[in-house]
Amino acid sequence: MKKSLLALMLMGSFATFGIAATTLLDKATQEDIARHRAMATAHENAAKCLESGKSDEVCEKQLQVECKGLAIGKFCGMKHTH
Repeated sequence: MKKSLLALMLMGSFATFGIAATTLLDKATQEDIARHRAMATAHENAAKCLESGKSDEVCEKQLQVECKGLAIGKFCGMKHTH
C-alpha cells in the first residue's frame, strides 16, 4: 500500500513539474516551438505529396507556400541531396 501511495505521489509531482516547465517558457521560446511544429507539418505534407506521385517541383512549390515566413531559404530551413 505504501509503495502504491508513493508511486502516485511521484507521478503527481512529475505531472506538476511538467506543467510548470511548460508555463515557464518565455514567449520567444513558445513561438520557436510553434514554428518548428509548423515546419515539421509542412515537411510531412511534402512527403505525402511525393508519395501521391506528384512531381518534385509541384511538392516543392507546396512546401514553399506552407513555409512562407517560417524559415530561411526556399526549402523551409532544410535542404538535402537527391
